[in-house]
Amino acid sequence: MSFPYLSDLINPIFGTQWNIPIAMFGSFVAIAMIVSTIVAKREIIRLEKLGLLTKATIAPGVFVPTHKIVDNLTVISSLFGMLGARLFHILEYPQVFLDNPIGMILTRGGFSIYGGLICGGIAGAVYLKKRAVPLLPMLDALAPSMILGYGIGRIGCQISGDGDWGIAAIMDLKPNWLPDWLWAQTYTNNIVGLVIPSPGVYPTPLYEVLAAFGIFLFLWAIRKTKYSKGYMFSSYLLLTGFERLLIEKIRINSKYHFFGIDFTQAEFISTVLILIGLLGILKATQAKRISKVVFSLFILGALSACSKL
Repeated sequence: MSFPYLSDLINPIFGTQWNIPIAMFGSFVAIAMIVSTIVAKREIIRLEKLGLLTKATIAPGVFVPTHKIVDNLTVISSLFGMLGARLFHILEYPQVFLDNPIGMILTRGGFSIYGGLICGGIAGAVYLKKRAVPLLPMLDALAPSMILGYGIGRIGCQISGDGDWGIAAIMDLKPNWLPDWLWAQTYTNNIVGLVIPSPGVYPTPLYEVLAAFGIFLFLWAIRKTKYSKGYMFSSYLLLTGFERLLIEKIRINSKYHFFGIDFTQAEFISTVLILIGLLGILKATQAKRISKVVFSLFILGALSACSKL
């Protein structure tokens, strides 16, 4: 069952007939922004006390503690992130856009999380540069809050049924101990208005929520360990890339075709993020040559195995 608007959730519980046009997906995006901002500020303040982050420049000769600009950073990154999410969705389905450009732009669904991450990240980086904030320490501080915000946003996808679900679930493969709703859902009353036949599709937003929270807990647990600049953010890129690369195997997405290879937009971007994260970790840890070779072969082997699943 999906609840696109707040009234869809409240009315069945209280037996009311209220019309509350508050979108659940948008509400969870707002919650994600608020929570991630709070978490980011907390970590930035900790790093400020350690002398790892200094002050930001808001005007010539005017400085403030770095955590004071996080609210502006969140707004700027979120606005450009939403634009990027829509843009990358259009790039993923160009023919649909050409057939009905206005309809696709104004649709309630259709957002690419990686489009939001890339465009929002670029806008945020530009803002930080203008405020003379060192980028790598700041990205390390933001890494846990970024994946936490992603997880909260995916709750909105799951509740509203915005189309980010998976392929038809194969019930014969379901472990006996696993509840049916965790393996297949029909997303009745979903916001995109699609009717999904029983037994349903894989609830991939729910899987991503669990994965995101797991990554957050890991990053939050290691944040106080001694690490070189860029290590936390590189770990974030590596882990979130693997998470999405794996989930793509059971998601419905448009595929690109290049030299006989079929891949989705998210698979391509995930692979790039994994490689960037890997290189960042190797550089941050200053691993010995043999360690780099072994680690690189392990990652390439894992990527190859994932592509054949």
